[in-house]
Amino acid sequence: MPNLKSIRDRIKSVKNTKKITEAMRLVAAAKVRRAQEQVIATRPFADALAQVLYGLQTRLRFEEANLPLLKQREVKSVGILVISGDRGLCGGYNSNVIRRAETRAKELKAEGIDYKFVIVGRKASQYFQRREQPIDASFTGLEQIPTAGEASKIADELLSLFLSESVDRVELVYTKFVSLISSRPVIQTLLPLDPQGLNTDDEIFRLTTRGGNFQVEREKVTSQVRSLPQDMLFEQNPVQILDALLPLYLNNQLLRALQESAASELAARMTAMNNASENAKELIGTLTLSYNKARQAAITQELLEVVAGAEALG
Repeated sequence: MPNLKSIRDRIKSVKNTKKITEAMRLVAAAKVRRAQEQVIATRPFADALAQVLYGLQTRLRFEEANLPLLKQREVKSVGILVISGDRGLCGGYNSNVIRRAETRAKELKAEGIDYKFVIVGRKASQYFQRREQPIDASFTGLEQIPTAGEASKIADELLSLFLSESVDRVELVYTKFVSLISSRPVIQTLLPLDPQGLNTDDEIFRLTTRGGNFQVEREKVTSQVRSLPQDMLFEQNPVQILDALLPLYLNNQLLRALQESAASELAARMTAMNNASENAKELIGTLTLSYNKARQAAITQELLEVVAGAEALG
């Protein structure tokens, strides 16, 4: 016969676990909201930068501007920037992006191209260190809501690698946010820059609640970029202005990737904790049923013993 005390203790333990996972889910939801507020707050700068770059693009040909960040070189070495998380309990978020980066490294090696990693996040750093992969720099302990300062530090490292010709191209492997239950690791070329592919269409993700459940609403945002007035005079050479703006453009691209990765990690954690809470709820139901059955069996056994004793006395 099952021990009633052990079942009660296990039910209590599972209930405590359920409280923890539910709290973690709500904390992740609050951070997703903070992340979306930051995305909205950084949009005015991104729009202004896109406006100026688009205006310069119409006034001069970028391919004729002899700038280091636009220079295409024969690719002999590639820097791979991998954005992962510092913590687990977020489903397959970390393993998916690590697997994508590892696959890309094998593809480059098969082509005879050297590579080195720049890692963001403790999980990817530990993984590649254990496998003795070439790591040039590692950034851990970042804020869960990315900041422009953190993006700038990472961008400085990438610029140093590219401008010193330690690498001829920099690729970014990060997780693109699709929905609360879906995200996918993608690869993007960061350096050399290609501002001619300037993207003025964007999507803002808003976390809302409906019927007591979290859901994501998408809002399409299009920046109205216009050419600069033809009679506008520049105090500096437009090429010099472009040279100063391109690092800001890189920072903006990197910050957006950090924000997408953070949203993906938090959404994955929300989903994982929600699944854990649901599993705990089902387990509590199963244990409660087992407890009631065991308790009823114990009562029945006691009644039988009382009846048997009464008959023996009679």
